[in-house]
Amino acid sequence: MLAADRVTQVSKYPVCRAIWHDAAARVGAALLIAMLALALTAPWLFPGDPLAMVAPPLLSPGQSLSFPLGTDSMGRDVLAGIAHGARISLAVGAVAAVLSLSIGIIVGALGGYFGGWLDDLLVRLTELFQTVPSFLLVIVIVTIGRPSVGVVVFAIGLASWPVIARLVRAEFRSLRESEFVLAARSAGFGHARIIFHEILPNALPPVIVTTAVLVATAILMESALSFLGMTDPNAVSWGRMVGEGREFLRTAWYLSAMPGGAIVLTVLALNLLGDGLNDAFNPRLRKR
Repeated sequence: MLAADRVTQVSKYPVCRAIWHDAAARVGAALLIAMLALALTAPWLFPGDPLAMVAPPLLSPGQSLSFPLGTDSMGRDVLAGIAHGARISLAVGAVAAVLSLSIGIIVGALGGYFGGWLDDLLVRLTELFQTVPSFLLVIVIVTIGRPSVGVVVFAIGLASWPVIARLVRAEFRSLRESEFVLAARSAGFGHARIIFHEILPNALPPVIVTTAVLVATAILMESALSFLGMTDPNAVSWGRMVGEGREFLRTAWYLSAMPGGAIVLTVLALNLLGDGLNDAFNPRLRKR
């Protein structure tokens, strides 16, 4: 392989080993795995409709063995809502991050590789998106479209790609004149093969680290939209539960605290995991 001269950071220091030797990263990975397990098993643990009224309203946590985290003002199971809300929040975060990565990698790779007028045009486009506050842009898009999970994912993904584009562009600008790229050009490889098979794999480590932050940011944005009522009314989410419970903070604090705690733990897990990935891919940090 022509890029063999540039051995990737992953092969020198496996990601799993880096996470295992980092206590904070282990905690983050464990929390994230627990949230993923809760989301995946929600249909089996709580097979009914999480929005259905199943018990008397405002049962406190521990008051009923059938509803360990209590019920809300409409008699809905709080634990079932948190479990099913994990599916929405994690799915929105993951899919929105994939959309952001797709747009950002394409824009950054094209601008960083070709340079010239195309790079100037794509940089101006990136700056145009960055001049608008991300959350404000998300609100505008969701308001124009019908509030649904799909629209929310599209809005968050469209607002978050400039960070990835700038990062990928910087990596491509530093790698496009490398020896393995020159060798690929001498061998007659086309631009597409050089971009996606030679340069991009070597530019991915910082992008992977940033992806954890992207997912966390997407989850926070989705929670904020749900808190404001700008989401699918037929889908339960953590932000929606926090918003519905804010009127009962004095008498039923758990209605907002429980889903709010789930948001905090998930975002904390992603940030800790991102720090661990940064240690794994950063050679300077590894030598410490």
